Amino acid sequence: MIGRLAVLCSGQGSILKAVAAAIAAGELNAELALVVADRQCPAADWAAGQGIATVVVDRTGTPWEEREVQIEAAVLSHQISHLLLAGYLSRLGSGLVHRYAERALNVHPSLLPAFPGLDAIGQALAHGVRVSGVTVHLVSEAIDGGPIVWQEAVSVWPDDDRHALRQRLAPLEQRGVQTALGWMLGERLTVRGRTVVVGTKEEV
Repeated sequence: MIGRLAVLCSGQGSILKAVAAAIAAGELNAELALVVADRQCPAADWAAGQGIATVVVDRTGTPWEEREVQIEAAVLSHQISHLLLAGYLSRLGSGLVHRYAERALNVHPSLLPAFPGLDAIGQALAHGVRVSGVTVHLVSEAIDGGPIVWQEAVSVWPDDDRHALRQRLAPLEQRGVQTALGWMLGERLTVRGRTVVVGTKEEV
């Protein structure tokens, strides 16, 4: 069965475009059915230009509760089966979190549980870490607190700044999202407490 995917984003849309390309290449068994943005951004502009259903709910001009009602209405009206938060800077409402339990992923530019929240790259650099990386996790009501599905690390060099580290993390984000999304769409994820086991029901 083909999954109907909604991608929630706030920025340039690099992960969104990579997911769209993977779907077009037959690497992910999904239809990119909806893009939701919490501000007018290049990701939303690109999606609309591709003919993908696009909803922009401005986080600066609309109360959070109203935004969540609009987002939930859009997701339900497009019969979405799975969610991907890709650089999405707003918190997902509890209604959607529970409705899409174990069917919603978020990608975060740190090795969680280290440096959750905004500006994870800046936080890591300020702490002088030697290793950073990317985490893809299931969405929960705790910010960047859901069970971890996939992680990959990179070294942090003494002369790294935000731009340099971001550039090295970008391909990890795309690889991690495609891998974890493939597992989720293929119903290969089983959650046992804080642990996510990858495999078919027979394997786990």
